[in-house]
Amino acid sequence: MDKSQVLIEALPYIQDHHNKIIVVKYGGAAMKTPELMTAVMNDVVLLNLVGIKVVLVHGGGPEIDEYAEKLGLGKVKINGFRYTDEDIEDLVQMTLCGKINKNLVAALTRAGGKALGFSGLDAGIIKAVELKTDNVDYGGYVGDVTGVNAKPITDALENGYIPVISSVALGVDREVSYNINADVAAEKLAVALKAKRLILMTDVRGILRDQNNNSSLIRFADRSEVPLLIADGVISGGMIPKIRCALEAVSGGVQSATILNGQVPHSILIELLSKDGEGTMIC
Repeated sequence: MDKSQVLIEALPYIQDHHNKIIVVKYGGAAMKTPELMTAVMNDVVLLNLVGIKVVLVHGGGPEIDEYAEKLGLGKVKINGFRYTDEDIEDLVQMTLCGKINKNLVAALTRAGGKALGFSGLDAGIIKAVELKTDNVDYGGYVGDVTGVNAKPITDALENGYIPVISSVALGVDREVSYNINADVAAEKLAVALKAKRLILMTDVRGILRDQNNNSSLIRFADRSEVPLLIADGVISGGMIPKIRCALEAVSGGVQSATILNGQVPHSILIELLSKDGEGTMIC
């Protein structure tokens, strides 16, 4: 009876999301173990099989850090962006567009899905210029997204495929590729695709009123509440850029954006197909 109740509870949520686009930013915390990765891949395939169109956008910070250390290139973060010079960008492109993207496509295929790998470079899916803010030096190879070509992704979705997209962009101001923050890439793609939902997977449950108490999770927040939560210090540090991406998505027409703990197995299914959900939804 418990199992049947779970399935019955999921039915209206499956109906609500059927044939709708869900953009999931995957990386960091949810990539830490093979078990977590398998859980995410199974979740994505299940959603695809019940008629929900999932677009997977990924980063790969931990693997880039590992290779950068081996090559003696160092790791510097500025305002939430990885300092990226020409050497780091070569490493980012090789790691994201090559190893990680193809490993995810293979994992989805093994789980019974049909996946296609893309980078932002392919058909100019993500276009960017060099990011220049407040005279900060990001190394010359961090991008500011200027446009999205959504057609290759919608074509793949219409044919039943799961698009897997790495966060590297085509430079339109110079003949280079740019490193793009994966949260930002997911947000821009969600708006361009007119997605119903954006899910940003991270390493915390969402917005906590008390950072030391997981039960203080704020499950829903209207976008008008967010500035007050930042002013009160409830939202701080590395959560601020993620919340800004969520706000940009909602302002751009996405119905809701959720900050979700990628370290909880099957958190995507819990969020999308149950009444209580799992993270913080900005709507």
